[in-house]
Amino acid sequence: MEETSQAAHERLERKGNLKKSVDHVQETIDLLMKARATIAADPSVATTTLAKLQTPVKQSLGKVNGDLKEIHASLGKYSKALDKKFKDKPLPSSSNDALSSHASLINRAIAMHLLREGQLSVASTFISEANTHPPPPEAPSSPAASVTSPDHDMQDTVQNDFTNDDGTFRSEPLQKQFAQMYYILHELRNRKNLAPAILWARQHSQVLETRGSNLEFELCRLYFVCQYLGLDTSDDPVTSDPNGISGPLKAIRYAQLAFGNFATRYTREINQLLGSLCFHSNLAQSPYAHIFYNESAWDEVASSFTREFCSLLGLSADSPLYLAATAGAIALPTLLKLENIMKEKRTEWTTRQELPGTDANPPMMMPCGHVIAKETLDRLSKGGRLKCPYCPGESLARDARRVYL
Repeated sequence: MEETSQAAHERLERKGNLKKSVDHVQETIDLLMKARATIAADPSVATTTLAKLQTPVKQSLGKVNGDLKEIHASLGKYSKALDKKFKDKPLPSSSNDALSSHASLINRAIAMHLLREGQLSVASTFISEANTHPPPPEAPSSPAASVTSPDHDMQDTVQNDFTNDDGTFRSEPLQKQFAQMYYILHELRNRKNLAPAILWARQHSQVLETRGSNLEFELCRLYFVCQYLGLDTSDDPVTSDPNGISGPLKAIRYAQLAFGNFATRYTREINQLLGSLCFHSNLAQSPYAHIFYNESAWDEVASSFTREFCSLLGLSADSPLYLAATAGAIALPTLLKLENIMKEKRTEWTTRQELPGTDANPPMMMPCGHVIAKETLDRLSKGGRLKCPYCPGESLARDARRVYL
C-alpha cells in the first residue's frame, strides 16, 4: 500500500502541475492581443480577423482543457491512494481524556505553541477570542501550570504570562520575549549577524554560566571564525576594533578582547583557535579545518540559542503541544485497536478501573505478560480459557498473578 500511495504521489508531481496549462493560456492571450492590435490598426479587417481567430483560439483552449483533464486524473488517483492508505476510522472516545474538562489549559497550550512558533499576531487573535468566549470554570483541583527558572526577570514573565486576576488570558510580556527571540534568530539565520545574540548572551552571562551553558563561547568562537575568514558580519558592539584591520589580525585582536573570560573553562578550544594561525596559508588542509569550514555551524548556534532562551523562560526547546500531538499520533493506532477489542469482548476500559487498578479491582498479569484489571479478567474468562485482548495468547484465569504497584 505504501508503494501505491508513493507511486501516485510521484505521478501527481510529474503530471499534476499547471506549467503546460499556463503556456497554452498565454498562447491564447497572445493570439487575442495580436488580433486586437490588427483591428485597432485597420478596423475594416475586423470581421476577417475574428473569423481567422476562431480556429486557433479553439485549438489553444482545447489544449488547456486537455492539460486540466490530465491533472484531474492524476489528482483523483492520488486521492484514492490516500483513502486506501488512511481509512476513515472513528477516534477513541473522550472518556479517558484527562484534559477534556480543562479547556483553559488546552487554550493556554495552543496560545503558547503559537507564540513559540513566532505566530505572534495569530496568538493575539486566539487569546482575544478565548477571552471573549471563556470556557466554564474549572474545578479547584485542576492542574496548575508552574515553571521555575534561575533568571527571575524572565521567570516572572512566564509565571504571569497568561493569567489576569479575572482568569482571562494575557500574553503581552511573553510576546515581547518571543519577539526578541525571533528577531535574534532572524539575524543569525538570514543575515549571519552574531551581534544581537552575543549581546543577549552577555546580558544573561551569569545565569548561563550557572546552568553550565556553552552558548556565549559558541557565539564568540563563531564570531572569531568569521573575522578570521573575512566574512561579512556586524561588529560585536562590545569588542569592535576601530583600527580597520581584517582577517587573522582582526581575529587575534578580537580574541584578546573577548576570550579572557573563557580562558579557564575553554583553554583547549581557545588554543585550537589560536593554533590555527600557523596554518593560515593552508587552513583547508590543516587539523583545524573542521572548525573553520563547518557548514552546520550557524544552525548549531541557532539551536543552542533557542534552547537556552526557552530554558531561561522555564520552557523546553520544543513545543509541548507539538510533542503531545506527535506522541498522540503514534499511540492512536494502539488506542483504536484496544477500544475495538474492548467493544468486541463487551468489556470496559477506564483509567479508574484498569490503570493502575484499585484494591478491589487490582491489576492482573497473564502468562503472556500483559496486564488487565481483575474484573475484566473474570468477564473475559467466564470460568474457562480466555484470549488475551492484546495478543493471541490464551490462558486460564487462575494462571494470572496480581501485580503490586
